[in-house]
Amino acid sequence: MALRVLALAAYLAIGLALSVSVSEYTLRLLNLATISAVAVIGLNFAFGYAGLISLGHAAFMGLGAYILAILTTQAGWSPWLATLPAILGTGLAAVVIGVPLLRLKGHYLALATLGLNVSFGIVAANWIELTGGTNGIAKIPGLSLFGHAIEGERPFLWLSLAVVAVLAVLASFIQRSRYGRAMMAVRDDETAASMTGINVTATKVSAFALSAIYAAIAGCLFATHVHFISPDDFNFAHSITFLSMLIVGGEGTIAGAIIGAALLTFLPEWLRVLGESYLAFFGLMMLAILIFMPTGIVGLLSRFRRSAKREAPPAPASSGEGART
Repeated sequence: MALRVLALAAYLAIGLALSVSVSEYTLRLLNLATISAVAVIGLNFAFGYAGLISLGHAAFMGLGAYILAILTTQAGWSPWLATLPAILGTGLAAVVIGVPLLRLKGHYLALATLGLNVSFGIVAANWIELTGGTNGIAKIPGLSLFGHAIEGERPFLWLSLAVVAVLAVLASFIQRSRYGRAMMAVRDDETAASMTGINVTATKVSAFALSAIYAAIAGCLFATHVHFISPDDFNFAHSITFLSMLIVGGEGTIAGAIIGAALLTFLPEWLRVLGESYLAFFGLMMLAILIFMPTGIVGLLSRFRRSAKREAPPAPASSGEGART
């Protein structure tokens, strides 16, 4: 527990330090990284804890963003007020969709969720009266706090850092609760989990709904930050990116979700010199991680820490113990 508190404090300290020392463009990337971190922490419930291969995560992020955008631009709602139906509506949609969908397993579930994401894009692009079609929805109002508008990259980064911290703490509590343990039991062996009294279907649906709720929060943050959304912002490629972030950082860990989101947000900028070869490098990197680091960056760091503890020399006996022997 102490280690998690220190990690969260380090995350906030690093984020605040960067917010006052980097360029405006880097601040924008940091905001996109924190928004992605919220989505990936949510994906961790479905994929990391419950073992559900979801390739439709961006669709739930888009659903939350579109609900907020429609309510604020067409109905005149406050963004804070519109966030509530966006989150609840997305969670309800995940439950309705998840009940029949989660009967599938493995690659069948992956293909079904991928189809869900593609279908969302088609609906968003063709329901022009409501979503604006491929032109999207513009002039989405930003958030304000105590009468002060949260405008600019730096103030928004402070808000998004706080949101990630709160949601990470909440995810940590859920992970260590009986619901989190039930998700992991279902992931490891559904039959054994069922025999111990766990409702496998309800556990899967709840993990799927939690995942969608976090994605909706990320979608609301994205919409109020960029002030514009379109179907391309939530296509299936983004779902694959979210899954890649979790795998690179370390599935089943909150720290891995945050690290993976930050790394893969900045990676295209660091490798811009490669040009179009970036995608080939990215594919090779993912393959290397799956082969040599299947538990991701956090898993690798944990192995190093355990190895260091095993190799550390034993503590010398105190003088009092030596006198007694």
